[in-house]
Amino acid sequence: MAYQHKLAEKLTILNDRGRGVLIRMNYIKKACSDSKLRPSFLMDKAMESAMKYINKKFPSIDFRGSSVSSQHASHGPAVHHLVPSNGTRFCCTSHTRFIATIVCRDHVYELLNTIDACQCFFNITVNFDFTKSFLDLIVTYASVIIMLSRIDDKKVLVGMYNCAHEMSNGNSEPSYPRLGQMFLEYEQPLKKLTEEFGPHTKVNKKWLMNLKFFCLNHSYYSFWVLCFPVGFLLCHSSLNTNAASQELWKMALRSGLYLTLIRDEVINIHKFSEDYFDGLKGYSKRVADIKECREHVVTNCGAIHREKRHFLRNAVKELYKILEDEPGLLGPKALFVFMALSFSRDEIGWLVRHSENVPKTKTPEDYVDSQIAELLFYMQRLRTLLAKHNSVIQRYHVMYLAQFDSLVINDTIQSMYVCPEEESVLMSSFISILSALSLKQVENGEEFDFKALRLDWLRLQAYTSVSKAALALKEYPDLAKIMNMTQFHTRLMDDIDGLLVEAADISILCYYPRVFEKMFTQGSEDVAMQRYLMAFPMACTHFNQSCHDMCPEEKRSLKLCVTFLEEIARQTCTVVLEICAEQCNLNDQLLAKHCADTISRARNKKQKKQMPKKGEVQKEKPGTESQRKDRAIVTNMDRMHLTLSELCTAFSHYPDFTVFNHIVVPAEFLLSQLETRLTKTIVRMANYNQTTHEISRPSDLLAGIRAYTASLHSLSCYINIDMTRLVKCVLLQQTQPLDSQGGQTITTLYTNWYLEGLLRQASNAVIIHCPTMHCFMNQTIENERTFHAEEFSDIVEMQALAELLGPYGLKFLSENLMWHITSQVAELKKLVIENMDTLVQMRAKFDKPETMANLQKKLTGCENVLKRMTIIGVILSFRAMVQDSLGDMTLSVYELASASGLPCDIDPVLVSAIASMRTDNSSSEEEYKLTCLLLVYIAVSLPVLSLDSNSFYSREYGGHQNNIHCLTTAVNQLSAAMFTVQRKNIEQHLKEFLLVASSTLLQLGQNSERLEAKNRESIYLLLHLIVEESPFLSQDMLESCFPYVLLRNSYREVYKTFIHTLG
Repeated sequence: MAYQHKLAEKLTILNDRGRGVLIRMNYIKKACSDSKLRPSFLMDKAMESAMKYINKKFPSIDFRGSSVSSQHASHGPAVHHLVPSNGTRFCCTSHTRFIATIVCRDHVYELLNTIDACQCFFNITVNFDFTKSFLDLIVTYASVIIMLSRIDDKKVLVGMYNCAHEMSNGNSEPSYPRLGQMFLEYEQPLKKLTEEFGPHTKVNKKWLMNLKFFCLNHSYYSFWVLCFPVGFLLCHSSLNTNAASQELWKMALRSGLYLTLIRDEVINIHKFSEDYFDGLKGYSKRVADIKECREHVVTNCGAIHREKRHFLRNAVKELYKILEDEPGLLGPKALFVFMALSFSRDEIGWLVRHSENVPKTKTPEDYVDSQIAELLFYMQRLRTLLAKHNSVIQRYHVMYLAQFDSLVINDTIQSMYVCPEEESVLMSSFISILSALSLKQVENGEEFDFKALRLDWLRLQAYTSVSKAALALKEYPDLAKIMNMTQFHTRLMDDIDGLLVEAADISILCYYPRVFEKMFTQGSEDVAMQRYLMAFPMACTHFNQSCHDMCPEEKRSLKLCVTFLEEIARQTCTVVLEICAEQCNLNDQLLAKHCADTISRARNKKQKKQMPKKGEVQKEKPGTESQRKDRAIVTNMDRMHLTLSELCTAFSHYPDFTVFNHIVVPAEFLLSQLETRLTKTIVRMANYNQTTHEISRPSDLLAGIRAYTASLHSLSCYINIDMTRLVKCVLLQQTQPLDSQGGQTITTLYTNWYLEGLLRQASNAVIIHCPTMHCFMNQTIENERTFHAEEFSDIVEMQALAELLGPYGLKFLSENLMWHITSQVAELKKLVIENMDTLVQMRAKFDKPETMANLQKKLTGCENVLKRMTIIGVILSFRAMVQDSLGDMTLSVYELASASGLPCDIDPVLVSAIASMRTDNSSSEEEYKLTCLLLVYIAVSLPVLSLDSNSFYSREYGGHQNNIHCLTTAVNQLSAAMFTVQRKNIEQHLKEFLLVASSTLLQLGQNSERLEAKNRESIYLLLHLIVEESPFLSQDMLESCFPYVLLRNSYREVYKTFIHTLG
């Protein structure tokens, strides 16, 4: 009885298992042939002789016999390690899978014999599912055997495993004889397959001839194109006796050169067939037919398929546009969508197979398609359309099934004159299931599942296709027709994804990465194809469809998808930054620094001065590039904007998609690229040269960044991305010493430049601090000036620097400044220690002029102390200028107030730096003593400054020409910080400093004829400036120890000198 054979169930299970076995064989072949995947023990030179021995003697490998005793001796050490630890799993797994091949073959043989005994009827137009399942089984089984024959290391793997098993257990592995015999039999796979299918030639011939329908219906191209060549090779006798068979066979041979076994494993069907027929008598004409078909393919096939792809590009695009506009048509026209997808899939598969193996032809360009991206794109759009409007399809077909299919099936069954009980039960269940469907089920979002109905229909086909069936399906073609159509309608209801896998699976691209990447490169070079580039990473979503549960270890990689997305993002980023650079250049032309040249040219023109010489290019005015007399003229900016719009269109199609259970967001790749490239661009715009100490002015850099930011925000018009977040992220990184990639930022560059370029020269008085103008300025003396200090330190530049670096960047700058200050303080402490005894005496006897004069002569290093204090003052003055630039920010937290630019009586950063200088060896009392003596040291050294001719106070600059006015800042802030660390009274010690300093300075007035009296008035003013800047001292304190009349006379003298100089 047909019911007992369970043909439908066996075909379903064996087809799935056969495909799993085929994928396993492919994986073993790839693992053994690929150097990256190949097990290490197969590449071990110590194993090489053992492997050669196994290959030579396989399957009769006797390591114990006397005939191989010498071999055993030489290979003994290797044999004990035949299956090393790193290869044990692979050997065992491979052996298990080879056994699974035997089991699968046995089941296929059993089923073929059963089908042959039942004399089953096959007609693709009647029992479609039954016939197709049978053909799938034949093709899959033949592919498994051919694939098995291509594994070069199969004998070594099985032989090693058997030897290890024999040495461990004392006997051979039970399945080893069968495996060995199978490997030997299938060394020539086609010969053995032909022998195996000899008893089934009649059945094979019938189903092959019934496939004529497929030859006329190219929607099944990918199915019959493999059935015919393989099928006719298995029953080749019909090729010499049946003209119709010959025609069908030739038609298949003219379809292409290569057929896919699995993944990227192909067979050259002409060479494969020719090699087989060469060994058979009476097939010389068939060999000639094969050569003729090969020539036909080489001459015509490339051009034919090129035109097919050209047609499909337009047809699929038009179909998508119609359905997008009228999605209601998806119900009645769903079949056309799947036909379009199937045609496109077949053409892509053909192109991929033959692009990897281009034949020698005069037109190799036929095997290259730079516009394949468009076809891939609209295939994906159709898939998306089906998923989006799935409810439309369900609404249409639920009514179709309930109100048409069920009624027609019922009428057909009623007209049948014979209907056995089993078949009657099945057909009655069809009607009851379909009649119960209603539109409310779709509206309520119920899940449909018609798998049981489709399996019952397959069972019914099997029951009614045996030779002695009470109900023969071939006698009721109307029933077959309506049930085949119903089966398709049910799949549209619950298995639309499965239909898409069958009709539109392009996972073959995953196994041809070189071809796939070449297609992408060709598409990215064509501006018209750039909007379709997202089709390539989207094609990677198909790759998981080719996986199988029987081979879970197949590598699942996002590499191709990531590569494509990164390249699209890179191209987009390049265009965006080129546009930004051009806009930055145009913006630069409008900056005030160029106005002098414009004014000069306008003045010369007004005064009718000599015009530029002939041939001299005049500088164009800003805005000239926007003037256009002809719309046909396309500028470089036009081309870049066109390219940008095309690339951004690609990003706009798919906000996200899933590849191997990973959610991929294309826009994030663009943001990542923009972040990296923009970071490097900003650093490059700073133009820092470490050798020549050149750098862009902060205001120029800020203007450039603003121009870039404005252009980047225009990107939001093309694509929905958060540009504000990107710009904030990039600029925030620039406020840190290093960016996210570990590269230098503008914070580091400007910190290095101001320390090494400006402040170093200011320490040598080449550049002076100008309190009046709140900047640093170059000295008027003649020297080589690499830059104008005021152009980098005036209020505008400091504000630009504060905006660029921000609170975090200025904190880093302050920390570096404090490091230099602490270095100077450490040296000052050393000088104090060297002169400690003298300073202790001077501190105690500062009110005795004669004693002080004698002690003054013993004091050494006064110039050094004042020089280092001046350096500290210069650094602190610069820091104060930077801090003032952040004055707009208001924060209440004290520690953050300094970083925000708010003035503080005691500098917390300097306090922290001084506190960090303390060591475990120094006591608090010792540190306190050093601090007190340092102030004494500074106070008694002030008269030395009058010896320097540059110590003159300049009214124009508001300071001294050798920057000694910065001593006031150094004394006030350094003393406040040091006594804060030591928790002492700041005011009390500054009063002591004031007393000592005034005492020593008053002695200058008693030596009117000595050299020290030259700049006496300018030095007196230092004392006034110290009190004026100090929050802890007052004018009353100063007048108590230093006559105010001296200060008044000093100011009169320095201002009188200034007027005299002008006169």
